[in-house]
This record gives sequence, C-alpha cells and structure tokens, in this order.
Amino acid sequence: MDNEMTFYQFLMTLRDPDDYDEVVQFANNAFYDQSFPKQQTNYQKLSQYLEMNGNYLPSMTIFDDAWQQYLEKIQ
Repeated sequence: MDNEMTFYQFLMTLRDPDDYDEVVQFANNAFYDQSFPKQQTNYQKLSQYLEMNGNYLPSMTIFDDAWQQYLEKIQ
C-alpha cells in the first residue's frame, strides 16, 4: 500500500519486546543499530550492510523473510 515506506520503517512496525519470532527479534535489534541504513529500500545494499554489520542477525534467511513481508506490505 505505502510504497514510500523504507524497509527500516516497515521493520519498526514489527517491534515487540515480548515476541520471540525471529523477524520480530531482528526488528528489535535493528532498532538499537545506530548505523542501520534507515532510508534504504534496495535489497542488495541492505543485504550487504547486514552481512558486514548485522552480528545480531543469526541468519540472513531472517532478513529474506522480513524482506518478503516488506514487499507484500508495500505492493
């Protein structure tokens, strides 16, 4: 719906400190990542950032799942 939404903005809608879903935990941890590329909407650039800096992300599959949810939301 909202194709102006960045991936980070979408991720922040998933935050919940009491939910232990992997994507929700990713959102919670990304919130505390001061250098997360908040304006980015490009999969490759986000993926590269997380591969280099996302030590809080145990698997890139979690990012892929979150990205798929993001795409569904913005379409």
